[in-house]
Amino acid sequence: MSRIFFVLMFLVISVGAMAQTTGPVITWEKPTHDFGDITQGDKVEHTFSFKNSGNEPLIITNVQVTCGCTTPKGWARDPILPGQSGEITVAFNSLGKYGKQNKVVTIVSNAVNSEGTQVVFTANVLEKKAPN
Repeated sequence: MSRIFFVLMFLVISVGAMAQTTGPVITWEKPTHDFGDITQGDKVEHTFSFKNSGNEPLIITNVQVTCGCTTPKGWARDPILPGQSGEITVAFNSLGKYGKQNKVVTIVSNAVNSEGTQVVFTANVLEKKAPN
């Protein structure tokens, strides 16, 4: 009897492990970007590309930043169907910044995967040299 129970439990666990996640899944081409060395006052931007690798439409409702120096722009307001791609452009203004900068951008959406909720960029802001 316990052998049958063990086999049934094994089958239930195996089937559960093989079940696909249902819902939209945001998969980033590259979720990080390093601007490298930039000078104080430089304005730079990067476009993060992603794909909806899930099986339902992906809807991005907001893109949140933690600093006024970072501006999100250019993301799709319409649903992104399974298999389709999209992008989010993030601009960074280094005015008043100095040293290593690490900025997190949070994507608010209906994606079911937690690793798809953030992208990160870094920059090393160098002091602007006074003209001679």
